Amino acid sequence: MKESIFKGKTLMITGGTGSFGNAVLNRFLDTDIGEIRIFSRDEKKQDDMRHEFQAKLPDTADKIKFYIGDVRNIDSVRNAMHGVDYIFHAAALKQVPSCEFFPMEAVQTNVVGTDNVLTAAIDEGVKCIICLSTDKAAYPVNAMGTSKAMMEKVIVAKSRIVSPEKTKICCTRYGNVMCSRGSVIPLWIEQIKAGNPITITEPTMTRFIMSLEEAVDLVLFAFENGVSGDILVQKADACTIEVLAKAVTELFAPQGHEIKTIGIRHGEKMYETLLTNEESAKSIDLGDFYRVPCDKRDLNYDKYFKDGDVSRNLIEEFNSCKTKLLNVEEVKQKLLTLQYIQDELEAMGR
Repeated sequence: MKESIFKGKTLMITGGTGSFGNAVLNRFLDTDIGEIRIFSRDEKKQDDMRHEFQAKLPDTADKIKFYIGDVRNIDSVRNAMHGVDYIFHAAALKQVPSCEFFPMEAVQTNVVGTDNVLTAAIDEGVKCIICLSTDKAAYPVNAMGTSKAMMEKVIVAKSRIVSPEKTKICCTRYGNVMCSRGSVIPLWIEQIKAGNPITITEPTMTRFIMSLEEAVDLVLFAFENGVSGDILVQKADACTIEVLAKAVTELFAPQGHEIKTIGIRHGEKMYETLLTNEESAKSIDLGDFYRVPCDKRDLNYDKYFKDGDVSRNLIEEFNSCKTKLLNVEEVKQKLLTLQYIQDELEAMGR
């Protein structure tokens, strides 16, 4: 990370009390950044975060400023945005089942909320906005993924109407973040502690897995290297749900623990996709990342009948079946790098 880019600057994180916001604070607070604004609607989580960082990093915690508001309300977004240089837009409804039952809530937060943030940021002259999306936006089959896919369309459309010299807008897309709030690994650990079987949906289901640190790395990569309108994707590893469950049980219940299959939940897929076949046709390989550039064509389609590009990238879609599938030992090693896992193991005397 080039700290000089953020020296004396003000960074706003929407949905900042979540796992991603906490990871950004841990990464940035001791740097030369000027101010970090946490924008969210939950005063209890803000109060908890305030006390946590005052205790953990007392010398720099005064850089954190808290703003109560909701991305659904553009006025509350505008009120928090004066003087902001950069935005990491993480506010979202992310739970597949809840979005499936309340799809309009997902639309209001993920689609309308994103449009509000981008509109206010452009009006305020924010220099760069990085929006966080998900693998579920590629070939979406559920309400959460569909709302995130529409969110991406809003992001790309907004990038076309504002000069990148004024406001750069990019999007990152990544898979399951291990041990993030509401994710499955903390649930399994609680089930083990309670002496209950850990519950999995379908053993052969595959998912991309990454750490919160890798999620922050992707956002910073997009911040430093993305072109306005880009979607940036990390080449993440994956594993089956069965392998992930076995890795967790071997760490937290080495004597053995029951794993119970309960079936696929509402709106779930057997595998996830980070890069569609159509996106692969125009993607740019950047080593550890893919860059999907914005389609800059306008609505005057006539000229494309004679000027169209018939060449095509031969890369196929990048999904959780076609990437490297980790085995149990590899997943265990990845889990052991996470502070959450280290703390939980220590608390259990392991």
